[in-house]
Amino acid sequence: QVQLVESGGGLVQAGGSLRVSCAASGSIFRVNVMAWYRQAPGKQRELVAQISFIGTTKYLDSVKGRFTISRDSAKNTVSLQMNSLKPEDTALYYCNLKQSAGDYWGQGTQVTVSS
Repeated sequence: QVQLVESGGGLVQAGGSLRVSCAASGSIFRVNVMAWYRQAPGKQRELVAQISFIGTTKYLDSVKGRFTISRDSAKNTVSLQMNSLKPEDTALYYCNLKQSAGDYWGQGTQVTVSS
């Protein structure tokens, strides 16, 4: 079993920055993909950014150039640095880990961007 615990998030004005982090524990394989998803009220959950165990990254088009995902595989952590935040970035942000044994989710952390 794998547990994911998010931290960070909060309330920020438009144009500001926030960092969310996630610590994974349990039975974690070396080969995995860690990611951040988000879900705004009334909308579907969407992939914001992902990073593979070798550091390959992928971003949602609307966050490219503003958000940066990083990981520390030795510590099983993943972070998302969010700059130039916009009100449309407001959502519940979820940490995700995918490996051959399963697909795991954190409880989510709220990010609210005021205009």
